[in-house]
Amino acid sequence: MENTESGCIKGAEAVLNVAPKSSIPVSYHPLFGPHDDLLLLELDEKLLPDVINQRVSLRGEPNEDAVLCTKSKTYAVKFVGTSNSVFLVPPSDQFAASENPSIASAIKVAPGTMELVEVAPRIDKLKTLLLENPYKFDEDNEMYDSDLYQWDDLINKVQASDEELISALRILSAVEINGYWRTVDYKYMEKMLNTLINNAILNDWSLSSLDEKEVVESLVDEGFSRVIAHHCLEVYGSKTNESVWELDKKRVCVHFARGILLANGKMKMESFMEEWIRKVPGGMVVSLDMLEGEILVEKLGIQLWIYAFSVSSLPSDPANRFSRLFQERAKWDWKDLHSYIRDLSVPGLTSDGLLLKYTRRTQPTADAEPVFTAR
Repeated sequence: MENTESGCIKGAEAVLNVAPKSSIPVSYHPLFGPHDDLLLLELDEKLLPDVINQRVSLRGEPNEDAVLCTKSKTYAVKFVGTSNSVFLVPPSDQFAASENPSIASAIKVAPGTMELVEVAPRIDKLKTLLLENPYKFDEDNEMYDSDLYQWDDLINKVQASDEELISALRILSAVEINGYWRTVDYKYMEKMLNTLINNAILNDWSLSSLDEKEVVESLVDEGFSRVIAHHCLEVYGSKTNESVWELDKKRVCVHFARGILLANGKMKMESFMEEWIRKVPGGMVVSLDMLEGEILVEKLGIQLWIYAFSVSSLPSDPANRFSRLFQERAKWDWKDLHSYIRDLSVPGLTSDGLLLKYTRRTQPTADAEPVFTAR
């Protein structure tokens, strides 16, 4: 190695300032080792501001592989070993000077680095947690906090960023009640929606122009809590202005279709359609297109039968999703399959990529509809 003059820069600063085609003496620091208390994290530059400003968190329980979350994204943390030794040299002023004449003293060896890979949020656990104890009729006047989860509980248990978690809660139609995030029992929601519709008929309210205060007060008078009354409007309606709501025809019709199939199981198509038309509010026109991702239809002899099969009940992980789909049907037409995979989101993988990875596609002729089977 080249000779160096006394009084020159030492420590990590010396390593950073090594000129091309030159070298400096390196030795083991007196405090060298152990190395199992150190991990290096390799970051994309776009993540540096979040890490430096402490806007990231590691999430997961002790029996799970940790993920790193920013405000809006989730990253798997993977260890990548290296065959070359990576020596770490501290700044010259970090430790007391030793008598070692070396310019740079290595204090640690890093066996590898931790890398971040963007992944889809792991929200299936959220479904499991919230469906353990849905909000029911008998809780309007009494609150139990067993098996209930506040926001801090959810971010500690569910491996998803804050924004992804909020989005998942919205998809599950969850509501915060007394500080706890809850789903609401289907039968309770049905009772409340029927009460709302009946009150609209009695008071000659238009379902496309519902005054928020009048609707909420009418539901409170019927014994529903104010929070749940507001939740009913959010689940089945949309705001047209600051205080006026319109019932969403599709969401209301889908709700009644679910109830019919929940009560009857598999039904003949004509019987189902008759009951569905009878159940929905006047002025709402039903269509099977509304039920994409909610039902499956099969032909037995000359009869068409319909039964509930909701995408919301399926795993969010692609491998488990496709496994469950092919348990239900060995072969899928694209027109049916599309409704059950379009919500899958895997960073770096398109829908075509998912199909290529998990299915086999057959198409007897160029004009024929493709059929998908398990790979």
